[in-house]
Amino acid sequence: MARKTPEIIELDAKRVEELLRRAEERAFDAEDYQTIRMLVESYACLTSMLGDKNTTIARLRKLLFGAGTEKTAAVVGQAPPSCEEPDPAAQQAAEGDQKSPRKKGHGRNGADAYAGAEKIDVPHDSLRAGDACPDCGDGTVYTMAPGVLVRIVGQAPLGAKVYQLHKLRCNLCGKVYTAPAPEGVGSEKYDATAASMIAVLKYGSGLPFNRIEGLQGNLEIPLPAATQWEIVHAAAADITPAYHELVRQAAQGELVQNDDTAVKILELMGKRARRRALLEGDGTTNKDGSHRTGLFTSGVVSTGDGQRIALFFSGRQHAGENLRDVLDERAQTLDPPIHMCDALSRNVPGELATIMANCLAHARRNFVDVYDRFPDECRHVLEALKVVYKNDAEARQQKLSPQERLALHQAETRPVMNELRDWLKKQFDDHRVEPNSPLGGAIAYMLAHWDKLTLFLRQAGAPLDNNLCERVLKKAILHRKNALFYKTQNGARVGDMYMSLIHTCELCGVGAFDYLTELQRHAGELSTNSGHWMPWNYRETSNRQERPRDSPCQSAV
Repeated sequence: MARKTPEIIELDAKRVEELLRRAEERAFDAEDYQTIRMLVESYACLTSMLGDKNTTIARLRKLLFGAGTEKTAAVVGQAPPSCEEPDPAAQQAAEGDQKSPRKKGHGRNGADAYAGAEKIDVPHDSLRAGDACPDCGDGTVYTMAPGVLVRIVGQAPLGAKVYQLHKLRCNLCGKVYTAPAPEGVGSEKYDATAASMIAVLKYGSGLPFNRIEGLQGNLEIPLPAATQWEIVHAAAADITPAYHELVRQAAQGELVQNDDTAVKILELMGKRARRRALLEGDGTTNKDGSHRTGLFTSGVVSTGDGQRIALFFSGRQHAGENLRDVLDERAQTLDPPIHMCDALSRNVPGELATIMANCLAHARRNFVDVYDRFPDECRHVLEALKVVYKNDAEARQQKLSPQERLALHQAETRPVMNELRDWLKKQFDDHRVEPNSPLGGAIAYMLAHWDKLTLFLRQAGAPLDNNLCERVLKKAILHRKNALFYKTQNGARVGDMYMSLIHTCELCGVGAFDYLTELQRHAGELSTNSGHWMPWNYRETSNRQERPRDSPCQSAV
């Protein structure tokens, strides 16, 4: 019996509501009605997804169930069993080798982990070093390492203290005597730590101003959203020299990485804003000369001298244009840096000379996406690339220098990559793969960018992929998911500044809260010598300034 072709029923929103209304008039209960509504809405959503020509089965599965891991074992499964009978002793030994020691970070935090906690010395109530032992009476007690007791308390992110200054008035002359404020308490309502905490919550953890306002309200320390913006905006003027110095030092890096993500800036959106930008001519045009309407947050990561710097730029410019602006400050005596990005042309910094490398993870993902349709071919590619990442992980574990890492890849990885390139070419030469198929597209992409994908085999310090920059961009994505948009260009500029400083601190293993506070408290010194107030050297500078100088008498002695 021939299968009947299903009919396509077109329903607009009005007809769907009428259908649900008629269904509601029947004897259905509330639960049944909600179930029918959910089914209809889900059907409409799926139909809309399937109508998009770019939606594949794999993409649809990711939209519905979320993206899983792309590790080779998760994609291709376990290796096929061997025909030979395994040796029980060898199998047991192999299983024993697979048992790795337990990773760090899965237990309780020790007292040393609480670097920001207040340290309180508690002396013994009755004994001192050198006293007689109260138990035996013959020996004397001596000092040993103190015992540690950690106590965690809850508190508001932004606390408040109310100083009630006592007043006295003369009953004869009427003069009022007011108690002076405690030492160190200024007349300003908001301390430098308030701006630092708001910035870390907003631009470091993605909490919108209104959410912080609700949290503070629940803790009975009100802090309106508008006031929060005024605080961080005022503090931004103090930390701006540090941001400019960060950009200048990023331009001198040996390796730069960049990428884009979307952003919303209400001031630049809408027909009126686009018309104004077209008339004023802001310089952001596409290659065909048309006015650019897209908005992007570009992430730029620079590595040099053992330090990593993260920069954010929001606006109409692409990642390549923002990287070009950064590299304009590069010293002309330096060699061109290694530039890691994906193969999009908008990530290239124009005519500036760089040693270009492309992301191997992007090329690998093309085979992961089509594995369900071409399992054998994709398995071969993924297993080969597994060796590449395994060797790179060994280099990190052994803490090899860039030159030693290059030698390892040339000895262990190059033969595997050469074999893979020959295999990829053979798929086209022997007509085993249709060039216009998804697998053919993945192979063509890898062959077209082979030299840039394999720069790590020829250049010391070249990374395999752009994953570091992808992780950096998650800071902007987290902010976009929670705060949704920036209202003005100035708000986006302030957000980029704070995100750059905060995430650079995280890459350097420095507390962003303390760093932002020190920048505000030493704004004068920062403006004159910003190079000494970077996340990796500000503590030495601050300690050197706070160290008391010797008196003349002591110096003479």
